[in-house]
Amino acid sequence: MKAAVMMQFREPLEIQELPDPTPGPTDAVVRVESCGICRTDWHVWQGDWAWIGLNVKFPHVMGHEFGGVVEAVGSDVQGVKPGERVTVPFHLACGRCEYCYSGRSNICNAHGVIGVHSHGGFGRLVLVPAAGINLVRLPDEVDFLSAAAIGCRYMTAYHALVDRANIRPGEWVAVFGIGGVGLSAVQIATVLGAQVVAIDIGESKLAMARKEGAAATVNAAQEDPVAAVKAVTNGGAGVTVDALGSAQTALPALRSLRKAGRHIQIGLTSQAEKGKLSVPADVMTLQEMSFIGSVGCPTTSYPGLLALIATGKLDPKRLVTDTIPIEQASDVLSSMTNFATVGFNVITAW
Repeated sequence: MKAAVMMQFREPLEIQELPDPTPGPTDAVVRVESCGICRTDWHVWQGDWAWIGLNVKFPHVMGHEFGGVVEAVGSDVQGVKPGERVTVPFHLACGRCEYCYSGRSNICNAHGVIGVHSHGGFGRLVLVPAAGINLVRLPDEVDFLSAAAIGCRYMTAYHALVDRANIRPGEWVAVFGIGGVGLSAVQIATVLGAQVVAIDIGESKLAMARKEGAAATVNAAQEDPVAAVKAVTNGGAGVTVDALGSAQTALPALRSLRKAGRHIQIGLTSQAEKGKLSVPADVMTLQEMSFIGSVGCPTTSYPGLLALIATGKLDPKRLVTDTIPIEQASDVLSSMTNFATVGFNVITAW
């Protein structure tokens, strides 16, 4: 199979022909038809997250946002067969632990993250373990481009806002960092009836946020984002989202909350923070604010997400700004270093 292979951190990916994967008894092989290039891929390519135990072995095939067709299944796989159109949550689950049984498969750690702990969708064929648990069928109305768009950033924003923040119609949601997950949060929160203020330092990203329904935007390079958010929201947002993962986004987001507000931390940090942020603990305590972590999206939430997409109420495909061949994956990763990408870049040709 053809794949874009990482041989060293921060070096261009090599286009190689690799052996086709063979499924074990509980595995499936998926032929990838579309695969997003996510900031998580960029973090892996940079060599980040050693502080949380991530150590990538070379050569490595990234890619965790994909949709495709089941090519083959193992002898013990039930509930899925070759030819079916599927997507895969990036956090692979076992289906048998306390987290899976309680509807929190997104924090099961049995198989890790596809494209991070195992080869992923930058290869044309992907081996998916525990296939009966981890493959999610796509409704006929949801195409492969949409499947790639929801593979990480969009489904992460959905879980964060719906399951973790429990956003309510009419309340203000302030989204800090309008990359892929931030833009997804803007679209989803708006459709669910919230009022959104989007904060970034790039005018092109803020323009996209306005197209996706943001009631207000703030350029943090030109004005104090905390003061601006409090002015727009008449005292502070009910929910703030750090969709990037840095002190420059998380701390202003926390300071932009109103009393009893909920801060949702989606973005993971980079080398500057190495996972550590100084939070305003006294203010958070005295004003009963909540700091809530959120990762991925459990499979129990997929029916609602896919139904909203299938009926046209949500449209992740609208956030796709470029479709590219696999040979251009390195160019997108390089652009991410300078925050030069807007929207989603999706591989559609091998």
